[in-house]
Amino acid sequence: MEPKYKRVLLKISGEALAGDGKTGINEDMTDKVALEIKQLIDLGVEVAIVVGGGNFWRGRSSERMNRETADYIGMLATVMNSLALQDALQARGVPARVQSSITMQKVAEPYIWRRAMKELGDGEVVIFGGGIGEPHFSTDTAAALRAVNIQADMILLAKNIDAVYSADPKEDPNAVRYDELTMKEVIDQGLKVMDLTAATICMENNMKIQVFGLAEENSMVRAVCGEKIGTLIR
Repeated sequence: MEPKYKRVLLKISGEALAGDGKTGINEDMTDKVALEIKQLIDLGVEVAIVVGGGNFWRGRSSERMNRETADYIGMLATVMNSLALQDALQARGVPARVQSSITMQKVAEPYIWRRAMKELGDGEVVIFGGGIGEPHFSTDTAAALRAVNIQADMILLAKNIDAVYSADPKEDPNAVRYDELTMKEVIDQGLKVMDLTAATICMENNMKIQVFGLAEENSMVRAVCGEKIGTLIR
């Protein structure tokens, strides 16, 4: 298979790393993700990653805690997931680095754009942790910004669901499955692909998004090679 895209940013939800569990890191799922990323690297694709932290903490659901504090805890959760992915990749012989928007020199490099570009060019996987380092912004926004920063060809949006639907198919049996959408349609219809800030950044920068189910076999490779999978958002 020949890759259609040279450089991609993979956005993984923290919940996806939990696998069948609701919290924590499922090592089998993490290993599956690492194996598929290795396949991309072997194809010559440059890979950056933004991972969420919802398997540990969802600060926006906190009712009593200060919003800034809750969001910073969420950022730390994304670094935990980033380190787990880094370890799984390195165990498979894939060079990987975590760059954090929050300075924590003992465990991660600081986010530096030029360093990230060099590491990607050298065939290393760069994992961006800590969101954008500021409260009130989601990891969706971090993924959109970093994809634009590194001049990615596409965002691969790996979810627990296999495509974009008009409603939650688990709750609505009549939910419509979309094969292709424009970002304007996503925004106008209020489809829950990513938050409005992230969607606007992608639309303004003509960033394509491929939404697919993480559990599907070889889903990342199929998406990068242009195979019809999930939902393509232009």
